[in-house]
Amino acid sequence: MAGDTRIWTPIDYDAVGKQSDCLRLPHSSDLSAYGWIPIPLVCIKNGDGPTALLIAGNHGDEYEGQIALSNLARETQLQQVSGRLLILPALNFPAVVAGRRVSPLDEGNLNRSFPGNAAGSPTEMIAHYVCEVLIPMADVVVDLHSGGRSLHYVTSALVRPGRTSDEHEKLLRLMRLFGAPISFVSDGTGGGGLTTLAAAAQERGALALTTELGGGATLSREGLALAEAGLKRLLKDQGILRDVAVEPASPTRFMTVKGHSAFVYARDRGIFEPAADIGEEVESGQIAGRIHFPDLPTREPETLFFESSGLVACRRAPSLTDRGDCLFKLMADIDVSSDRALHA
Repeated sequence: MAGDTRIWTPIDYDAVGKQSDCLRLPHSSDLSAYGWIPIPLVCIKNGDGPTALLIAGNHGDEYEGQIALSNLARETQLQQVSGRLLILPALNFPAVVAGRRVSPLDEGNLNRSFPGNAAGSPTEMIAHYVCEVLIPMADVVVDLHSGGRSLHYVTSALVRPGRTSDEHEKLLRLMRLFGAPISFVSDGTGGGGLTTLAAAAQERGALALTTELGGGATLSREGLALAEAGLKRLLKDQGILRDVAVEPASPTRFMTVKGHSAFVYARDRGIFEPAADIGEEVESGQIAGRIHFPDLPTREPETLFFESSGLVACRRAPSLTDRGDCLFKLMADIDVSSDRALHA
C-alpha cells in the first residue's frame, strides 16, 4: 500500500541522523499545474529502538501542539535519541496556513478522513499516507489537539478503549505518564469514531494518545506546558529520550463521555448565553444556557438543560450559534480498576 501513495519525501526514514524537510503533497491548481504543497517533517533516528510518531496541526486552528512539536524538533539533538522520532507539527498544512479546522483546498476535515484514499482529495491523500506509511513504523502515536475556533476545552488527554485488557492498561498508563489534569476514555461519540487518526493507529497496532489542550483558536500556556512536559515523560518512558530531564506527572482524574445525553446542542439559530463554565460540575436538569433571538426581540429565549450530570469538558466558544451546534459536552468519573473502564 505504501507504493500507492502519491505523496513523496526526500527524507530517508531508515537513515541515521536528524533530517528536516517535508512531505510533498501533489496539488494541481490554476497557477501551478505540477505543484506540491509542503507538510513539514522532522525525522531523528539514532540506533535501534522504538519509534514515536508525534503529530499536531491535524486541525489547523489548534496551536499548543504546533508550538510544542516545533520546540521539540528544534531542541532535540541526534545524540539524545535512541530509536526514532517522527515529528509533524503541521500535518494538515493547508488548514494550518489558513488558521482553519478544515482544509481550504477541499473543505476536508483530516481527523474525519481516515484511513484516507491514495487517489482522493488532498485531505484524503494525507490521511492515506499517515495510515499506510507513517503509522506502520510507529510504536506509539501522539496526536495533539485542542478545541479550535468552536470550543473551549478543559486541559485533558484521551484514548480510545483498548481492544484487550492488556492494551487498555497500556493506554491508561500512557495517560498517567502524560499527566493531564483529566484523562478520559472516548468511544468517539459526538466526534469522528473510526475515522480519526487515533482509531487508525489503534487498528494498525500502535498505542495512540490524543489531547485537548485549550481552545477558542487561542494559545493556552497551561496546555502548551503540559504538551511539552507530557511528551518528554512519554519519550523517556519509551526509551527514546533516555537522558531528558522530566518532572513527575501530576495525578490525573479518569473520566469518560457517556453517550449522546452528555451533549447539549442548539435547537435554533441565535446568540448563545452559557450558564456553566468548563471544569464546572453540573447536575441533570440544571440550566445549561439560553438561546436569544435578536431578530425577534419579543420572543422569549429558549432555555436548554443538561440531560445528565458530570463535569463540563467543553463549551462552545462563538456566541452566535446555529441549529445542531454543540454547546456543551460532559464527562463522568470512571473506576479504572474495574472492567467498566474498558467498556465505557
